[in-house]
Amino acid sequence: MSVPSVIWWGRFDAGYSRNRILRKLFAELGWQVRDFHPTFSSMGDWEARLRWLPKADLVWVPCFRQRDLAAASRWARRYGIPLIFDPLISAYDKQVDERGKLSADSLRAKRLLAWEQALFRRADRIVADTPAHADYYARVLGVESRKLDVVYVGAEEAKFQPGPLPPERSDEPQEALFYGSFIPLQGPQVVVEAAMLYTGPPLKWVLLGQGPLRSMCEERARGLEAVRFEDWLPYERLPERIQRADILLGVFGITPKAGRVIPNKVFQSLASGRVVVTRSAAAYPEALLAGDSNGLEWVPAGDAQALADRVAVLAGNRARLHQLGEAAAATSREYFSEAAVRRQLEKALAGASV
Repeated sequence: MSVPSVIWWGRFDAGYSRNRILRKLFAELGWQVRDFHPTFSSMGDWEARLRWLPKADLVWVPCFRQRDLAAASRWARRYGIPLIFDPLISAYDKQVDERGKLSADSLRAKRLLAWEQALFRRADRIVADTPAHADYYARVLGVESRKLDVVYVGAEEAKFQPGPLPPERSDEPQEALFYGSFIPLQGPQVVVEAAMLYTGPPLKWVLLGQGPLRSMCEERARGLEAVRFEDWLPYERLPERIQRADILLGVFGITPKAGRVIPNKVFQSLASGRVVVTRSAAAYPEALLAGDSNGLEWVPAGDAQALADRVAVLAGNRARLHQLGEAAAATSREYFSEAAVRRQLEKALAGASV
């Protein structure tokens, strides 16, 4: 029996966590993965023909690579090869709903929407990272529901594994850790405001990373001894840094997109056996939103007081943190493990008739 092959097409970052996980799962499912990085995205099909790119059973255009999709689809259609696109984000959503750089009524926004709608129609299947994103692709970008699959991002289990809580020390308060790129979707300013309102047991609030809102957050936190900022860490050191924290903080932004995503940090923190306090969002499985004691503690979007109150309930209650940490790891295994993501990927591949 021949080994199926897939061409990962585009100017993508193979080291990005979403890509690393999916490429590993392709290999586990018995696929041969070949990369094609065109010199110019718009002319990739011509370069593939000039370089006599071998045919494959599938073309996969990875996340963020809208600009590679048109050429990849022309080449795939020429040879009758199905194509799957894994956008992870919508360019229209990013510019209009998330960043607010374009008004939905503006000519530029309408052109961007038409461009992206036409691009998405070129794919045989579209992979969404959450059910909420799948709904957005259908409702706004016009993707037929039958062409949509959901494949969660998950976390690299070889790196992010459950670990015990940090040793209890009488001279050292517990730690709530936020890490990210300090963008509005993540709501880092809500974390700082929560620290200002916090009245619970002694606690360190740590914000790790770099990004557009960091300077504002640092200014806002000036004089708060319980708040500390740390610079970004190499990815390889992130699992160890998570294990040094007692409570992990997710995202708290009020933008529409913030309700459609499950960020990497949530998958990574749950896999590490840490309770995660984050905003409620339709991106999560309904059973998790409706339940409790599953390692996810929900607060309303943008609500600093609710965040402060929720963290205060958790801080200092070591037995509860241990219980919720075990529940977080169990939630990760059931819903977001590599095995669960592999099953979703396998379903998407079957839908593409490969």
